[in-house]
Amino acid sequence: MSIYEIRVYRCVPGRLPNLLKRFTDVTLSLWDRHGIRQAGFFTTLVGESNQELTYLLEWESMAEREAKWTAFSTDPVWLAARAETEKDGQIVANIINQFLLPTAFSAVK
Repeated sequence: MSIYEIRVYRCVPGRLPNLLKRFTDVTLSLWDRHGIRQAGFFTTLVGESNQELTYLLEWESMAEREAKWTAFSTDPVWLAARAETEKDGQIVANIINQFLLPTAFSAVK
């Protein structure tokens, strides 16, 4: 059974387009290189804030998550790209994440 990580990035007002561009231009290809599997990305249509990006990652175990996320987050290409995309200011104000286990009756396993 997989473990799912839900991550919610609340952006600095007006910076959501910059975050989306960073994912499409940089982050997703680096995730592919590091073997990080995404299970979906969402923006908020109706809710507390329309300045959020919510996404799910799928992991086989917490050990896999730790190894792959550490490799990604310390990758020099990522660090340089993040610095470049934030040269005009911070994009993400805060991040919330949780680890989820599917129930026996979940459509997602």
